[in-house]
Amino acid sequence: MTDINPATATGTSTTTGATTSASANSTDSDAAFSTTTIGEDFNTFLQLLTAQIQNQDPLAPMDSTQFVDQLATFSSLEQQVETNQTLESIASMIGDLHSSLGSEWLGQDVAVRSQYVAYEGAPIQFEFDQGVDYDRAVLTVTDSQNNPVWQGDLDNAQTRHTWDGNVLGESTQAPNGIYSFQIDLYKDGVPVATRQPDIISRVTALGTENGQLKFGTDTHLTTDLNNLRKVTVN
Repeated sequence: MTDINPATATGTSTTTGATTSASANSTDSDAAFSTTTIGEDFNTFLQLLTAQIQNQDPLAPMDSTQFVDQLATFSSLEQQVETNQTLESIASMIGDLHSSLGSEWLGQDVAVRSQYVAYEGAPIQFEFDQGVDYDRAVLTVTDSQNNPVWQGDLDNAQTRHTWDGNVLGESTQAPNGIYSFQIDLYKDGVPVATRQPDIISRVTALGTENGQLKFGTDTHLTTDLNNLRKVTVN
């Protein structure tokens, strides 16, 4: 899944360190709270059980079945504490793995599949997955109000294409904003497929969302690893 990052699209960038640190701090805080809560329950139960044993009436001692039940509860709380500590360790290892994996992509030129593109005056480079036999490819660009801004044939001899911000019937460039790209493929005048572009971008930020590694780009796109493809930019 690919999203336009609203913060960076308006000129405010999110650094790698801030993104990763904020996410890590949130996870650490939640984990610490859980451990503290379970640990407090564990200690309280231990104190109560010890006091109950010490102060029981020798002539009417605690029922053995009840004592076994309480010991079972004691064991269950102890296991919860150990399980939570193990989960914290696993979460930490996953975070380290994400950081190691993500650092390999920082600064890399990539293609990110996205229907929506943030235009800021610089040409937008893109490719698209052909996948079918066609003889004509038509790019249609629409603005945020779904008004057509540009439509034109793409050069079939090229694998990488560019939209310079041209506007139909005007000599001026399109204003900065979010635009939608659609590529329609034809064979002998008959529509055969519709494609979204793979926007050429550079990875500039890393972060996590719901435990999933996310990448931010200089074209204000935010996506996951499954939607990235390394490319060479001349």
